[in-house]
Amino acid sequence: MAGKEFIFKRLFFTPKLMRMLVGLACFFVVAHFFSVLFELGLILLGLLLLLVLIDILLLFRVKKGVKASRRMADVFSNGDENKIHLEIQSDYPFAISADLLDEVPVQFQARDFLLPVALEANEKKQLVYSFRPVSRGEYQFGNIIVLVRSPLSLAERKYNLPAQKTVMVWPAFHSLRQYELLAHNATTSDIGNRKIRKVGHSMEFEEIKDYVPGDDLRTINWKATARKGGALMVNNYTDERSQQVYCIIDKSRVMKQPFEGMTLLDYAINASLVLSRVALVKYDKAGLICFAENMGQFIPADRKGMQMSLLAETLYRQQTNFLEADYEKLVTLVRSRITHRSLLILFTNFESMSSLQRQLPYIRALARQHQVLVVFFENTELQEQAEHPVENLEQLYIKVITEKFILEKKRMVKELQKYGIQSVLTPPKQLTTQTINKYLEWKARQII
Repeated sequence: MAGKEFIFKRLFFTPKLMRMLVGLACFFVVAHFFSVLFELGLILLGLLLLLVLIDILLLFRVKKGVKASRRMADVFSNGDENKIHLEIQSDYPFAISADLLDEVPVQFQARDFLLPVALEANEKKQLVYSFRPVSRGEYQFGNIIVLVRSPLSLAERKYNLPAQKTVMVWPAFHSLRQYELLAHNATTSDIGNRKIRKVGHSMEFEEIKDYVPGDDLRTINWKATARKGGALMVNNYTDERSQQVYCIIDKSRVMKQPFEGMTLLDYAINASLVLSRVALVKYDKAGLICFAENMGQFIPADRKGMQMSLLAETLYRQQTNFLEADYEKLVTLVRSRITHRSLLILFTNFESMSSLQRQLPYIRALARQHQVLVVFFENTELQEQAEHPVENLEQLYIKVITEKFILEKKRMVKELQKYGIQSVLTPPKQLTTQTINKYLEWKARQII
């Protein structure tokens, strides 16, 4: 008895069968007025029931007709597309069609996620899909559910295949290798790489080498050239190394604002992780400061082997608060803990000129002893609103107010420049690219 109940829990009837039953019901209604059709209706009903029984036997006569498994990384990259591979194999001796439902984590809210697949007899197929997580944390994948139909497609059998797995979503590490390669000799942009013209050069001597077209003529070593019998030799210099680069992340309420599902804090965390890796590739020291109403984590700038792991683990745990950031405490910490001149990259956001004016004295205090880069965000939703055509007076008012906010952001850049403080105003999606471009530009120009 228990076995029959178990079978009924795995047995479902298809919409095709329901439509056929509705058609038979209509046929019997007509047969009520034409009795000659009643017996034909009974024959059709009996034939349909026979086909259903045959379909059920076809589906359940194989003990384990379908196998499925999931293959994916143990760690996902936040804000990036992460691929998930599904493998499904049919052990039925005939062709089947199936609907595959993967129990994806609740964070994705993919309640209608379904993958249709058709399999020939004893065929195996690979399916690939991807998800883009927008928050850090643990993601729990459940079982793989497969609903199988025979060629008759009147009934379907449910397979609930165990495949539970927990994956961790960490700050965007997929971009680390990409930007690491680009950091050696170029900066990155949306359309490719672009070289930066160096202004001057570092005085850190590396080697004497043969002259090749394009080398700076000012670096010709005439003594080495004379010893070589007239073959031009040049001094090769390398970028100054062991500069300190600190990413400073504001965790206050201004960083809670979401864009395309991700908070500004997550964008800043992703950019900080990639920028730290680029700095280490350029032989600089990378450090981290997180702050809000109180001072958070402080990681001294270093180049030790475990520095990236320490930075990634610290960034993974960061969360926004709903209180105002205390820049005075930040200045106090920097003065007491960072004794050498360093590059401070401050990730924050200002929505009005008054909010910038409140924090400007503290930013200026940081800039007196360090090279400061303030990174804040364009409101891309306002930009889209400003580009909409105006059709009535209300939309005109909205457009004017929107353009006022956009103009105020540009005024903030000018206000910072007035005090010699460099800034990057960027859309959230371009944050990593723009910040790394600025760092590499300054590195090439020997500003840091």
